[in-house]
Amino acid sequence: MAIDFSLSPELEELRKRIAAFIDVEVRPVEGRIDAERLEETDRDAYVTALLGMRKRARDEHLWLPHMPAEWGGMGLGHVEMAMVQAEAAKTRFGPWVLNCQAPNEGNMHTLLHWGTDEQKQRYLAPLCEGRAESCFAMTEPEVAGSDPTLIQTRGYPDGDEWVLNGHKWFISNAHRSKFAILIARTEDNPDIPQAGNSAFIVDLPTEGWTEVRQIETMHGSTGHSEILIEDLRVGAGQMLGGRGQGHLLGQYRLGPARLAHCMRWIAQAQTALDMMVDRSLNRYAHGSLLAEKQGIQWMIADSTMELYQAKLMVLHAAYKVDRAQAGTGEDFKAEVSMAKHFVANMLGRVIDRSIQVHGALGYSTDTPLAHMYQHARWARFADGADEVHQMRIAQRTIAAYTDTGSTGAATGNLPV
Repeated sequence: MAIDFSLSPELEELRKRIAAFIDVEVRPVEGRIDAERLEETDRDAYVTALLGMRKRARDEHLWLPHMPAEWGGMGLGHVEMAMVQAEAAKTRFGPWVLNCQAPNEGNMHTLLHWGTDEQKQRYLAPLCEGRAESCFAMTEPEVAGSDPTLIQTRGYPDGDEWVLNGHKWFISNAHRSKFAILIARTEDNPDIPQAGNSAFIVDLPTEGWTEVRQIETMHGSTGHSEILIEDLRVGAGQMLGGRGQGHLLGQYRLGPARLAHCMRWIAQAQTALDMMVDRSLNRYAHGSLLAEKQGIQWMIADSTMELYQAKLMVLHAAYKVDRAQAGTGEDFKAEVSMAKHFVANMLGRVIDRSIQVHGALGYSTDTPLAHMYQHARWARFADGADEVHQMRIAQRTIAAYTDTGSTGAATGNLPV
């Protein structure tokens, strides 16, 4: 029997080390940053606190868990990373402290797979060493972000350079990035619509790249930038991957990146459920503790079952990604798409129930729930809107039945 959900003793020890590190090293510093509002009141102290946590992560050999050892990482696969992210993302800064946060994590995987040796040394190495930040510039305000074949940012060759013009927005991390991976349309009449785009590495800051603003969102202005690109020139050697391979590169990046988001969302949902149960055990009303009331028990039960489903979906999808990257030819798109849709919605529901059980306290900013809820709403359209994932899931299910007379292949292709 090959199915085994237990961790090896070595991985269980690593999980415990990460959990302890988050509790002892990250959570107290994060609390101090919030309590003293260091980001607004004392920028030097804020940066010192952040870099101090990263130094301790290096000292504890918990740095860069998702990258191979030759790049200074721990060499963990996606199933193992689910365990790491589920602990690290219980705090706001945890993934960043370990250097496995979005969008850098996805950009590291992309550069490792698609970059030339020169590009890896120039761009991947600083990311791995924690000396640089990066962004992925694909989404545009004029067209649907979930359909990259509609991208209007254009690139045309001019001698040994490419000239880029366009408009991007919601480019996370752009405000602090040293470089961007930019997707632009370079082919006018591709054989298929998905072969019209190419990817370029753009050094920042540079002439022709203007940050218009950091877009104000439900959770404030926190680094999702609008970018105007005007006659921006890059050398031919700045193309990442081949000409017309921008869509392929983007899909390679977004599949595992979607799953990494799910891993972090599971951590947030677990935190919200823990808080819900703790509140129910300590709040007395109308003759009994909340934990003894059936309405509250149902909210706890629903949240528990949904979180269990989410964990199983993510583990199975991660298993399929690991097998695919080992060269088995495994297709994981359907499982990642289903996991992304379900986990994003589960996150919002569990946090909402936790707020309800906390009452006015949950609605206030005295607990992290309100902040978590603001961020959770983004999950349902980031990396593909719910409706797009549902459309793809339905198409794959119909295709599976048409091809085989069964929908089994579309429901995880599991032996049950």
